[in-house]
Amino acid sequence: MPCPCDSLAPTSDWSEACVGHLWLFNGLNSQELTALASQANRARYRPGQAVFTQGDRARSLFLIKSGRIRLARAMDNGAEITLDIRKPGDFLGEYLLNDLDQAYYYPVSAWCLEEVVTCGFTRPIFEELVLAYPAIGLKVIKNMAGRIASLSDRLEAMAQLHLDEKIYGVLLNVAREHGQKEEGRYVLEIPLTHEDLGFLVGAHRVSVTRTMKRLKESGRIKRSGKSLIIHGEDGFRH
Repeated sequence: MPCPCDSLAPTSDWSEACVGHLWLFNGLNSQELTALASQANRARYRPGQAVFTQGDRARSLFLIKSGRIRLARAMDNGAEITLDIRKPGDFLGEYLLNDLDQAYYYPVSAWCLEEVVTCGFTRPIFEELVLAYPAIGLKVIKNMAGRIASLSDRLEAMAQLHLDEKIYGVLLNVAREHGQKEEGRYVLEIPLTHEDLGFLVGAHRVSVTRTMKRLKESGRIKRSGKSLIIHGEDGFRH
């Protein structure tokens, strides 16, 4: 199935995935996939612009075609915690599917780290697609159930790890997706505070600070200016 977005002058980080290729729509036939792609909306955002903000009514779900988006949550004390960084080919806005019969609100904000192009659906268009093609709704339910089961297994595995391994694992995963690979190590320039890491692994900032110190002492990570260098499993410096 050709992607209609390809008519938009792709950039160097352009995702080859089409919205119909998302895990959410696995198992649909060609007619249903064509209907999805033909009804999708395309949009561009500037660096620093919000795709949506925490508390906004959930109105869209979409695929990131180009650029990176930072997901953040505002805390009661006024601080903003980074939860994740999404890249081209990633999916956002699944909150829309929480309950199609009731209003739902985004629990996080999505800030563009660079110019971003998205492709997706507004709530009314997605509802029309489900009514016209009931199999789309059934497949979405099945695929989301499988996704939840997979995430539960990952959380259970994470709970059994020592804090050092949890934080190192998070840093390594982020670096693999958003950093530059250099001979057994990754250079990460995207800022992650100790508060951000604490939120991601469920630990206090003080504990994260101590763990980061141990990881530096062991040679698994290193600070170089504004960059963080993470050595891969086969590239530790002891």
